[in-house]
Amino acid sequence: MDRSDVFDDPRLTAAGLLFEARDGLIAKLAPTLEKAGLSSLDFEALMRLSRSPGGRLRMTDLAAQSFLSTSGATRVVDRLQRGGLVNRESRADDRRSTYAVLTAEGADRLRGALAEHLDEIERWFTGLFTPEQLGDLVTNLRTLRDVVHPNAEMNTAPPPTAGE
Repeated sequence: MDRSDVFDDPRLTAAGLLFEARDGLIAKLAPTLEKAGLSSLDFEALMRLSRSPGGRLRMTDLAAQSFLSTSGATRVVDRLQRGGLVNRESRADDRRSTYAVLTAEGADRLRGALAEHLDEIERWFTGLFTPEQLGDLVTNLRTLRDVVHPNAEMNTAPPPTAGE
């Protein structure tokens, strides 16, 4: 059996390098987040909320966008709520859904972590590429993301109504 036909497939190499790079980048960025009192899951949830209309997302949408189960998202939001970083809210016109809402304290904690976090992203990721390479990489990653997770860009939380 010619093992090179199977084991040296460039598709395996490409996928393996992507997974190794992801895992390595997470390991390099984690200490900065930990100094700010955030896990990578906490940071992901706070970032998603901060970039959503009104700083809010339905819990089901937060779970889907973060690749978490609904119970996983509940645990993350429970922890963030205990820390005063998010609140849970329901809407008068949609009592079936619960929303996670970024608090001012959550936005402040996130903002405080971002400067050093961005420096680390620059050091371990974006700074390794020319602007053209980085632009191509972002385009290619977005193409990949859109195929494997087509709802990632959805921010389906309706804007608050008057009086909320």
